[in-house]
Amino acid sequence: MNKIAVIPGDGIGPEVTAEGVKVLEALAADSKLDFEFEYFNLGADHYLETGELLTDEVKEELAQFDAIYLGAVGDPRVKPGILEKGILLDLRFTFDQYINLRPIKLLSEEFTPLKNKTGEDIDFTVVRENTEGLYSGFGGVLKKDTSDEVATQEMINTRKGVERVIRYAFDYVQDRDEVDKVTVCDKRNVLTYAHGLWQRVFDDVVKDYPEVESDHMLVDAMTMKMVRAPEDFDVVVTCNMFGDIITDLGAELQGGMGLAVSGNINPEGVSMFEPVHGSAPDIAGENIANPTAAILAAAMMVEVLGHKEESKRIETAIQQALINNETTPDMGGDLSTMEAGDHISSLL
Repeated sequence: MNKIAVIPGDGIGPEVTAEGVKVLEALAADSKLDFEFEYFNLGADHYLETGELLTDEVKEELAQFDAIYLGAVGDPRVKPGILEKGILLDLRFTFDQYINLRPIKLLSEEFTPLKNKTGEDIDFTVVRENTEGLYSGFGGVLKKDTSDEVATQEMINTRKGVERVIRYAFDYVQDRDEVDKVTVCDKRNVLTYAHGLWQRVFDDVVKDYPEVESDHMLVDAMTMKMVRAPEDFDVVVTCNMFGDIITDLGAELQGGMGLAVSGNINPEGVSMFEPVHGSAPDIAGENIANPTAAILAAAMMVEVLGHKEESKRIETAIQQALINNETTPDMGGDLSTMEAGDHISSLL
């Protein structure tokens, strides 16, 4: 039994997570897997009603689950940053989800903006450090709202944090067929202290993986090469901020945010899986949101829980739906959110 905590969240979150759960239930009906879902009311409505974001009691409950399945966080009724920091980032830090896993995989060639690129060309994974860097919250403001205002935001890099994410990237390569290279992406020529540490740790870890090819790329060159030659990448490991940026570029290469998925991974603890798109409050409740990314997030969750073959079944069904144009209007189809989930379920 796989115990899954579902946090539907805000906007279209409840709609797309419902389709992900639907697909998981269809998978369970035709496999040896079994899922138990419990729902947690966290998000804008709960915050506006109670003033609560993520309590210690809820954290203790979530720690008992095998995984967390998240829809979306964000609402125009709440000041930007409150829900994101108070729920999403708090979950990442609380459960030490130090890996952000972002696959960049083209499932249907018609959706990439790059000419003459196929699914074989656009198929790599970004391993993003997820609990340090500029997102750690170190910094402050002096003389706020005056002409002398000073604002600081510090990039925090620990040797432990850097090493464990780099080692995860190398281990991830070894678990994949036809994948044999790890590229570290940084800005060591300018961020000489912070990314000097990344360079030294990477060079040390490489020695423990002699069978894995290693490469280095500065982040500005990385963005150019992702467009011109994405086929050169297998696994890319990078810091929190750069990972945030290059994975959004990668999402566009594979067809947009409707196909982008994120795993917040603690290999020894509770991990959380989510679509990358936001809460899209402007279309919430209209049954037109694209559930594909949320369903891909469910597939990633299944894989990380140890069921690779079953995860592949979901991905194959999604790929077939895309090829058959059985998808939502944003991707050229004419299905509703629920119809898209029904179709993918039927392919299982």
